[in-house]
Amino acid sequence: MTFGSLFAGIGGFDLGLERAGMECRWQVEIDDYAGRVLAKHWPNVTRWGDVRTFPPSGPDEWRVDLICAGVPCQPVSHAGKQKGSNDERWMWGEALRVVADLQPAFFVAENPIGILNHDRGRTFRGLLRALASVGYVCEWHVIAAADLGAPHRRQRVWLVAHADGVSRTEGEPRRASGRVLTAGAGPQGREDQGQARSVAGYCGADVADADSGRCEVQRLAEHGDEQGSPRSFTHGRGPCRRWQGTQGVAGYWITEPDVGRVAHGVPHRVDRLRCLGNAVVPQIVELIGRAIIEHQRHVAADL
Repeated sequence: MTFGSLFAGIGGFDLGLERAGMECRWQVEIDDYAGRVLAKHWPNVTRWGDVRTFPPSGPDEWRVDLICAGVPCQPVSHAGKQKGSNDERWMWGEALRVVADLQPAFFVAENPIGILNHDRGRTFRGLLRALASVGYVCEWHVIAAADLGAPHRRQRVWLVAHADGVSRTEGEPRRASGRVLTAGAGPQGREDQGQARSVAGYCGADVADADSGRCEVQRLAEHGDEQGSPRSFTHGRGPCRRWQGTQGVAGYWITEPDVGRVAHGVPHRVDRLRCLGNAVVPQIVELIGRAIIEHQRHVAADL
């Protein structure tokens, strides 16, 4: 399978899909520093700078089996003002335009969980209706970096859309049966089966990655309970703790890894941290990519 990458950043999507067995054909990224990272690791892949002028020629030259998009998160992130489509960085419209023009078999996108209940859910429902209107069936899951073993939550919404050729312009968009991602969402198997629940209801008051307050999982990580005991490991600049219970990992850091924000004499430190903060977790992308490939194998076998 071939894919193209919108808002490619430093290539988290691209790395994950390549690990799953797909081939990158093109990348779109406007940031100069991120573009140099892409050029270093994908020297033979065609790149374009501005999604607003993409594709620069006829769609036949740019067709791929899958388009992935790490759409800019600031318009719906809890860390920002959540202006949605009123934010100049709102790029969902451009992403959906490219998908409508190129008509890939699959579209995979990632965004913060704030998009689920932004404007009381109207924003996310609007995106689903837009995809449905051009013939795509959608499903979505909340998957955290911690679900694949990382010592931080980094919860994100992962949207998978599959073209079925049936345009729907009225009513609620139809969801997929869930077959594409039935492999689960990591060792804990936690998935959000397309339910746009309120953020407070889904994760409690400690939803934000930057929250430094105490919570139950932190207490378990420090002290354990009758079913398990704390387990130490080293990450980044110092030790941290994870609680191991009978049902697997039950406690982890409530913040993202501790990294220095400035370092005198280290070139591009700010650029590196900014790009890492905007990047997706390649291991999650690989999970999704492998599930899509397996789905295609089942389809081919049925035919």
